[in-house]
Amino acid sequence: MSTVPDDRAVADHPPRRLPLLAVEAATLLSGTANGVTAVVLPWLVLERGGGAAGAGLVAAGTALPLVLTAVLAGVVVDRVGRRRVSVVSDVVSAAAVAAIPLLELATGGLGLGTVVALAALGALLDPAGVTAREAMLPEAAAAARLPLSRVNGVHEAVWGSAFFIGPAIGGVLIGLVGTVPALWATTVAFVLSAVVVALVRVPGGGRPDPRAESSGSAVRRVLTDTAEGIAVLRRDRLVLCAAAVAVLVSATYLPISAVLLPVLFEQQGAPGRLGLLLLVMSGGWVLGSLLQGALGHLLPRSVVLRVATVGASLALVPFVALPPYPVLLGCGALAGLLFGPINPLVNLAFQRRVPPHLRGRVLGIVASGAYAAGPVGHVAAGVLVDSTGLRTAFAVFVGAVVLAALSALAMRPLRELDDLPDGDGTPVPGPPPAGTGPVLPGPREPAAR
Repeated sequence: MSTVPDDRAVADHPPRRLPLLAVEAATLLSGTANGVTAVVLPWLVLERGGGAAGAGLVAAGTALPLVLTAVLAGVVVDRVGRRRVSVVSDVVSAAAVAAIPLLELATGGLGLGTVVALAALGALLDPAGVTAREAMLPEAAAAARLPLSRVNGVHEAVWGSAFFIGPAIGGVLIGLVGTVPALWATTVAFVLSAVVVALVRVPGGGRPDPRAESSGSAVRRVLTDTAEGIAVLRRDRLVLCAAAVAVLVSATYLPISAVLLPVLFEQQGAPGRLGLLLLVMSGGWVLGSLLQGALGHLLPRSVVLRVATVGASLALVPFVALPPYPVLLGCGALAGLLFGPINPLVNLAFQRRVPPHLRGRVLGIVASGAYAAGPVGHVAAGVLVDSTGLRTAFAVFVGAVVLAALSALAMRPLRELDDLPDGDGTPVPGPPPAGTGPVLPGPREPAAR
């Protein structure tokens, strides 16, 4: 069984870059839209007197549906088809976000409960859309005849741009047109993302792989599919450790960007500063991702992953002191640069070790782990700010990021990253059936698996 595209037709035809460009364009548009929303909605609550706890509640309301749907998202992607799921996800998000300015116009003002409900609706299918686009990457890379490591670097650069440029644009739009009108930009971006994926045929994005099918009732099929994804994580320790790094770091960092930084700059009355800081971090992230794709072969992947994870967390430590703005910019740029290589390396582990017909559900399970910690962290961040102050809240969450990063140093299976092959779609051995032992054991620890 191959864990990468085995498409002989790809080898017989010239490279096709359009599918990869479509996936990346949709990633940029949808991710940017989510980034704008992540800043605008908490700011809307803050400017209307909801306080940090209210902002944290909105952030949690956005993240809570991700917990409920992330695992199912992977199953849906494998069963319904990647392109279809990506399009529907963006259409639903566009409708939910557009409802906020429309209802504001109709009623003259929205309550906190309405904002939370619409934020939750808009986020409901986000995991499915993200998982669908991630699952299309290896096939798109194979069609373009590009190495997976390079494509992963570019993809994470695009995602990093969206992740940070979105909030930066949100901060700028708040200053230029106000919170509610800024949401129209989000709506347009979601619609464009849906159109791009709908119009471009991406290999592997259409009909589901027949191997993804299972018999029984709907509930039984979902449980069976989820169990298969969990089995992949349980029997492949590299995939499990790579997932743990991604989940722990993102789950502890997100409350900082979604709650603490907006509160800091709202108190200063400086939304533009928030936007610039996130833009600088975005630039660092993009550069780090591109450097990993271009130069990653010069160093062992496991070393790069560990150094990047720990270094990025330590770069956030000065945030605890609430230093002058230039210091925040410098530390933010360094943190972004070091965060950049992490996801390309994690993605390579998934792409090389997870069979294509199981890829969606495995990605969904991993995403659900990060999303599950999000609502708790967002609410806790808001409560900490209101009860103990912003400095203490930064100390708690930056400390959590550092501890999460240090855990990567103890994960020995990460050394198997160094043994993963690269290429533009050449098949490699996939995971064996459940219970048969290790997958592609590395030479350093053949007995440990």
